Amino acid sequence: MDLFEKLLSDKGALGQYSFLDQDLNYYFFPKLEGEIKPRMTFKGKEVLAWSLNNYLGLANHPDIRKADTEATEKWGLGYPMGARMMTGNSDYHDQLEQELADFVSKPAGMLLNYGYQGIMSVIDALVDRKDVVVYDAECHACIIDALRMHIGKRFVFPHNDIESCEKQLKRAVKLANEQGGGVLVITEGVFGMSGNTGKLDKIVELKDKYNFRLLVDDAHGFGTMGKTGAGAGEHYNCQDGIDIYFSTFAKSMASIGAFIAGEKNIIDHLRYKVRSQIFAKSLPMPLVVGALKRLEMLRTMPELREKLWTIVNALQNGFKERGFNIGSTNSPVTPVVMNGDVMEACNMVVDLRENYHIFCSLISYPVIPKGMLILRIIPTAMHTLEDVEETLNAFEAIKKKLDSGVYREAGVEGAMIAKS
Repeated sequence: MDLFEKLLSDKGALGQYSFLDQDLNYYFFPKLEGEIKPRMTFKGKEVLAWSLNNYLGLANHPDIRKADTEATEKWGLGYPMGARMMTGNSDYHDQLEQELADFVSKPAGMLLNYGYQGIMSVIDALVDRKDVVVYDAECHACIIDALRMHIGKRFVFPHNDIESCEKQLKRAVKLANEQGGGVLVITEGVFGMSGNTGKLDKIVELKDKYNFRLLVDDAHGFGTMGKTGAGAGEHYNCQDGIDIYFSTFAKSMASIGAFIAGEKNIIDHLRYKVRSQIFAKSLPMPLVVGALKRLEMLRTMPELREKLWTIVNALQNGFKERGFNIGSTNSPVTPVVMNGDVMEACNMVVDLRENYHIFCSLISYPVIPKGMLILRIIPTAMHTLEDVEETLNAFEAIKKKLDSGVYREAGVEGAMIAKS
């Protein structure tokens, strides 16, 4: 009997709902419904949600909703029509670009319609076949996809391994000099899976020895890291060493869109080269005006970031005190690392959601090595210390079950484990 025959014939021994009974969307395309806030509805039940990239709680802030509504009523979703180079530009687009650039201490900025699509196109516009790219192995999928399209040479270094980064830089600079090209180093401000910050200051120091430009994807760092929230470069006091700064509006800004910032000559070059912007309709006006309001609040309401870090510290310290492994995160991203296989992971997630009413993202093989599980928690300024305590208690309970083999014994057909 093969695995699928077994799955079809076996019934869960511990409850009425089996792993097979669950729609695959339960695990892979779940639907959180209701107002965007810490407690939402999943499958008809209220859950405490730790999976929303709404770090500062702006998604449903009344001032934000008011700005979004007024901008939509005034402009509609169609204006401006056309690409930025044609008829899709406006004073508001220019204003947002400059305010973003000023905030991250760069001379110029450029809006992107989407983060994923945008950074792929930016990298494509920055390098050609003569240029060499050096990048961190744990860079986001959007960067990896961009580099798959790069027709030149690329060298990868193990995550945050500066010694290896320098070795790859030596190779890259030598090859680039021979080919008449340049070197682009790519890393992240905050790595979204592990929560580690990139060693930006150490990479910037290498500029004294090697000729390269540095691109930093700071999607999770913008708004959360640094004295003013200007990101990981500000946190490490090396913002000047970042040549191309990138972030998305989808995290702290809780919206759609993205931007890059850097020296004016670089940004001017990209305005005429980034194909995903040249050949795409401009970002709609309500999103631009809404982003201006979000940036204003990010800059002028430090209490939002302070509240976020109160929750982050309580959560991460609580996990450590209770013996959990959260890796070496030094950002709000909180990965809880456990041992187990995919089957156990699915059973554990059902239990966590259905019986403990905690909703967070599950990462297992093949995203991470076999035998390892990560439950990733994204704290926000909207969560409370009571939410933290409830979550820590729930995690203690499911870890006991995981360690004792309850989720493994339930089998692939994994039942809805009853609380014990």
